[in-house]
Amino acid sequence: MSPQVDEETPLLQVQQDKPQRTPLPWFQFTIVLFLQLAEPLTSQVIYPFLPQLIRDIGITRGDETKVGHYVGLLQSLFFLTQAMTVLHVSLTSVLLICITKHWSRISDRIGRKPVILIGLFGLSMSMYCFGLATTFWGLVLSRSLNGALNGNIGVIKSIMAEMTDATNIAQAYAYMPIAWSTGGVLGPMIGGALARPAEQFPHLFGHNEFLKKYPYFLPCAVPATFSAIAWLVTFLFLEETVQAPAFALPKIFRFKTNNTGKLMISAPEINDVTTEIPDNEKPVPFRKLLNRRVLIAAGNYATLSLVDITFRAIQPLFFSTPVELGGLGLPPSSIGNLLSIFGLLNGVMQVFFFAKLHDYFGSKKTFIMGIASTFPIFACFPILTYLVKSNGGVTPLAWVFVLLQIIFSLSISFSYGAIFIYISAASPNRASLGATNGLSQMTVSICRAIGPAASNSLFSLSMKHHYLGGFLVYYVLFTIAALALVAATLLPRKV
Repeated sequence: MSPQVDEETPLLQVQQDKPQRTPLPWFQFTIVLFLQLAEPLTSQVIYPFLPQLIRDIGITRGDETKVGHYVGLLQSLFFLTQAMTVLHVSLTSVLLICITKHWSRISDRIGRKPVILIGLFGLSMSMYCFGLATTFWGLVLSRSLNGALNGNIGVIKSIMAEMTDATNIAQAYAYMPIAWSTGGVLGPMIGGALARPAEQFPHLFGHNEFLKKYPYFLPCAVPATFSAIAWLVTFLFLEETVQAPAFALPKIFRFKTNNTGKLMISAPEINDVTTEIPDNEKPVPFRKLLNRRVLIAAGNYATLSLVDITFRAIQPLFFSTPVELGGLGLPPSSIGNLLSIFGLLNGVMQVFFFAKLHDYFGSKKTFIMGIASTFPIFACFPILTYLVKSNGGVTPLAWVFVLLQIIFSLSISFSYGAIFIYISAASPNRASLGATNGLSQMTVSICRAIGPAASNSLFSLSMKHHYLGGFLVYYVLFTIAALALVAATLLPRKV
């Protein structure tokens, strides 16, 4: 029987209420954000002082146009070695790398927690080594070790996806950049404030011979120590999210006796599984990950990262370049403050606006908006060069364009949240999230390995040989941004 209709019956049917948002597991979620902070701290802390470090070790022999080349190489090394260890390690010349095989895929089987612990250990040790390095090859080795022993990016994204569902995943990814934003604030601030402490704070460190010999150890030691603390927090409090991992941490080492009665320690077999898992909940073979949805999502993540990393690599180098060569000629402390301002604003924007923008525009439009913002970002570089060369220094108008560049660059972070949702949705099943994120992270790490070295070297060549008036590097960046925008149109409208 049809329902009764009278004058109080609404003309339009009331839409069904949206499904209620599932609460996030805040304690575990906060731990994940905390341990994730280790990586942006270790990567961002070197940016303010890296150009000056390259000058101090003398590898450029006073040629200012070569600084960008070596800065780019060091920035790229982390991502190059990380790309080789996210899914598979093939470097045999670097110590300890042989134990880091198939980070993301093995986390699908043995669990996320053991892999994260190894990554945090690698971050801590490599940053201590970086601060103690006094030669370029020492910097190369420690930076390579940093990337090779760290496969945490893809694993952490898998944990985030496993903690959430369709109702709260956008909320989770809105909070996820908090760690990166906090690292973006604290890392440059630490690097700029604590580099060369004997010179900056002579009343405190002026008589410390160790810090005079290793002037960049103190800023490196801070994130290294934080990574050690994060290791302890992870070991004690982080819960495993993989269903029935092949072995748990308490069972990594077992005690048994041999035929002679002596006590021996043995490691469990990878296939020692105590819980039967249905086939549709097991990780799929690697070839099944190479489907259209995964490749498009991973490809757009890679192009976004390439555009972003070229900007992040050139920006501090541009700030450090002398005014007569077209840069701003800023000291490490000022560069650190500017990068920290971006990190602070980025954190505020992500927490308060990403989820709202994503709900209103959808994943695709949010992603495209961030890619499109790179055009005015790159345009600010030649404008600033013209202003400082015309006026012989940094004027108030030049500072206005620096601020505009920082504001426009906030939109790029919105694109990361959107593409993470695409990648999580593209996974064949939840058991393959680690492998899907690992594949995506491998392509990203390759682009991030190419980006800094290529862009900073091109920056140096453009400046040295005056290609296209010294602006060749920016024409190339515009072209990359245009290609990234074209790739973004391939994303499906609905996730």
